[in-house]
Amino acid sequence: MQEQPVIIIGAGPSGLATAASLNLHSIPYIILEREDCFASLWKKYAYDRLHLHLHKQFCQLPHLPFPHSYPRFISKQQFVSYLDDYVSHFKITPLYCRCVELAVFDEITKEWTVKVRNLGSGEVEEFRGRFLVVASGEATDPYTPELEGLKSFPGDVLHSTQFKNGKAFRDKNVLVVGSGNSGMEIAMDLANHGAKTSIVVRSPVHILSREMVYLGLNLLKYIPLNMVDWLMVMLSKLVYRELSKYGLSRPKEGPFFMKVADGKYPVLDVGTYSKIRSREIQVLPAILSVKGNEVVFENAESHAFDTIVFCTGFKRSTHIWLKGDDYLLNDDGIPKPSFPNHWKGKNGLYCVGLSRRGLYGAGFDARNIADDIKSLLK
Repeated sequence: MQEQPVIIIGAGPSGLATAASLNLHSIPYIILEREDCFASLWKKYAYDRLHLHLHKQFCQLPHLPFPHSYPRFISKQQFVSYLDDYVSHFKITPLYCRCVELAVFDEITKEWTVKVRNLGSGEVEEFRGRFLVVASGEATDPYTPELEGLKSFPGDVLHSTQFKNGKAFRDKNVLVVGSGNSGMEIAMDLANHGAKTSIVVRSPVHILSREMVYLGLNLLKYIPLNMVDWLMVMLSKLVYRELSKYGLSRPKEGPFFMKVADGKYPVLDVGTYSKIRSREIQVLPAILSVKGNEVVFENAESHAFDTIVFCTGFKRSTHIWLKGDDYLLNDDGIPKPSFPNHWKGKNGLYCVGLSRRGLYGAGFDARNIADDIKSLLK
């Protein structure tokens, strides 16, 4: 058994930001990571052309800015290099290959007990601490929806975490399922590499440029959200015109309202929309069923495909191993309390990076958590 004041679960950017913030207060901690490296989503499971969708000022972690030489919108490789420097700078040493099986608060000792499976040795290890920080992130376990007949599909079925680039798909019929930023960007990458690309868009979407979002985020400091949303929609209509010609529609709610209320990001267009307009990417409605290599859609059309790429997001597994918490996190691993009070639970339980506010939100959480723990240890 090992014991430290703070146990951090997860060594993604959220966990690293928390560790760095604790370091600055000289507060000891243990950081447990399921994978064999930190920031595994970025290092192992992200597609090659990925860039941070927001301006770099909204994406740097606490206490260490990006290098001045970095562009406004940072590539995956540059962000991974920054994280390498971050871990080295703050001397963060996660324990890898530790899969959490149970975390429970002991009412007698007033400590958290965390039991993990060492994936290397197969043994169960135990850790204890006064404070527990859930930093396992919004993107924990890849989610693929159950579709009628999907098992009959003879081609390749991938999740976005398995997709690197479109080189291997030239002249193939590829269906992308999911119209978030990953789905839109992967569809564009496939089209750029000569794949015959289609994308399923089930729901209305806001399409904004990165410059529009940068403007909106800065305006939110000074004017109400509903006014910013009105401006964003007007700018989108001015630039992208009528979406319905191409099988798309805009939501009734504004883009920033949807982000705060439901965690739904607007699509930040990096070139996909022009390929939809030129019909290089075909927009299709929701899937009804799969029959062999034929996919049947809601409009009664069917099309044959060689590959299906699911860009359908992630589920969180916190509810499986976190016991005794009925205040902080819901069954989907998202905070019940509203922002900005979402990061602190009861009995020394905290969460970081789960406010659906991206890397900027994770940094906000990490600083608050470290400051709060410091005040309680006085």
